[in-house]
Amino acid sequence: MASLKEIKNRITSVQGTQKITSAMKMVASAKLHKGQRLIENALPYQRKMEEMLAHVQLGANDFDSPFSEVRDVKKVAIVIFSSNTGLCGTFNANVIKQAKELIAEYKGMEILIYPVGKKIAKALAKEGYPLQEMSDEWEHEVSPSTTNQLASQLMDLFLERNVDKVVLLYHRYHGKSTQLLTSETFLPFHPEADDRWAIQNANFIFEPGCEELLTSLYPRYLKYKLYAVYLSHNVSEHSARMIAMQTATDNADSLLTDLNVYYNKTRQQSITNELLDIMGGSGR
Repeated sequence: MASLKEIKNRITSVQGTQKITSAMKMVASAKLHKGQRLIENALPYQRKMEEMLAHVQLGANDFDSPFSEVRDVKKVAIVIFSSNTGLCGTFNANVIKQAKELIAEYKGMEILIYPVGKKIAKALAKEGYPLQEMSDEWEHEVSPSTTNQLASQLMDLFLERNVDKVVLLYHRYHGKSTQLLTSETFLPFHPEADDRWAIQNANFIFEPGCEELLTSLYPRYLKYKLYAVYLSHNVSEHSARMIAMQTATDNADSLLTDLNVYYNKTRQQSITNELLDIMGGSGR
């Protein structure tokens, strides 16, 4: 049986850990709320931009964007989003597992892997996968200029036929308790069109012409899409960390309850034993 001092030390240790997890939960919660505001503003803009792109594309039947060219896939670029730090539950473990499965799907092809986040970079490097060098800016607070730089690099690779396909692997945010790990094609890109727009387009005269608009809109949209993907990944990470720290804090509460009961029982038993010793001594 553990001594009272050992149990007391254990209680103090758990209380200290609980303070840390509670503080980390509050930090993650603050970052989550900030990220939610960003993504709530970004997603409607992205959707409207894609609608505009599809709308104009319907008015340019003779124009095929080089960003929409479908080819036989022999070379593929995969951008994988993970976190730079841990303590976010199974967030990174799921990314690593899915990344290996995704890479295996393109076995036999030339693969360029772009790891966003230290966790995925470390895990894949350990397995011997060749990785593309990433900017140090990804290790800090990422700005649109950082994602634009990567988007431009990926678009150039596709246009120059150095890759035939670009795939993104990231967590799509669906609320505080749901982050869906998603694999989707970034390039080639085909805007989702609504058939009724073809009729509406008959009433529009585009100035400048549709081709000029599309030449400008495609890269703008793709850059913004990658930024929105990063925002979704980022807010998913903070959500996962907040949930993990809340779970850890709750577990600490449960453990403290058990330890306090154990401490009181041990203390009571110790007092009882001392009384029995005293009573036994007085009887002699």
